[in-house]
Formats: sequence, C-alpha cells, structure tokens
Amino acid sequence: MVNIIIGCDHAGFKVKQEVFEALEQLECHYEDFGVFSDESIHYPRIAKKVCKELIKEKCKFDFGILICGSGTGMAIAANRFNRIRAALCYDIYSATMARVDNNCNILCLRAREFDTTKYLEIIKAFITSHPSEENRHIRRVKLLDEIVEEEEF
Repeated sequence: MVNIIIGCDHAGFKVKQEVFEALEQLECHYEDFGVFSDESIHYPRIAKKVCKELIKEKCKFDFGILICGSGTGMAIAANRFNRIRAALCYDIYSATMARVDNNCNILCLRAREFDTTKYLEIIKAFITSHPSEENRHIRRVKLLDEIVEEEEF
C-alpha cells in the first residue's frame, strides 16, 4: 500500500476532499498535515511541515502531495529542501514524467481554475510510475540533489 502525506494552504482546503476521494479509490493510505480550514495561511509553512516529515530518516511515507491555488508556490517552497523533488502536474504526461525522468517525491496540484476531476488520473499516474533506470536520468537526479551542497555544477 502506498503511504502519502498531504498538505494544502487555504486555497487548497476546499479541493483537498477530492484528493482524499481519489486516494481512497486508489487504495492509498494518507495522512492530512493541514490546513483544516479555509482561513488564510502562508503556503511555505505547510510545504515545510510536509517536506520535513518526508525527509526524516525513518519516514513512513512514500510520497507527498501539496495543494495551493496555482500549485506553483508549493512546488517552489518544497524544492528548497534537500532530497525533495516536487513537480506541479496538470495531466497524466507531466505526472508520469515527473516520476520517470526526475524521480519526484512530491506531487503539487493546482486548486484554482483547474478541473479537479483530473486529480484521480494525475495522482494515479504519479504513484504508479517508476523512476527511469537509465544512467543519464540517475546522474541528473543525483545532480539535482547535489545542487544544495554546491555553489556551481
């Protein structure tokens, strides 16, 4: 069973239930790390909470899902953390390639101005795709993880 940690800001609060329903259809286990109302909150705080949990030594989660109005803010915030590779995905192709080419571990979703009925197919593509075993992709992902430690690559 796939274990997923979920976080959203106030913009994502109303659509988070649709993500839960998609995960239940996919028979995934999930934990909600907030928010728990539509009261305004700064998205970096939620991204930090989810990322810190996901990178713990003995983390029980396989993936994270972050939701905000555009999805972009959460992706930017999440990608500040070493060993986090977050991608904003709009369709099956972007979700699949985020995993295959980039071994992403956080899926970012857009809450506003988006057909949320696509969540199921996007989440399914993300969690069922596997990272490429081709050396070029493995090397590139390693370089991504090293960026935090280097000033130049």
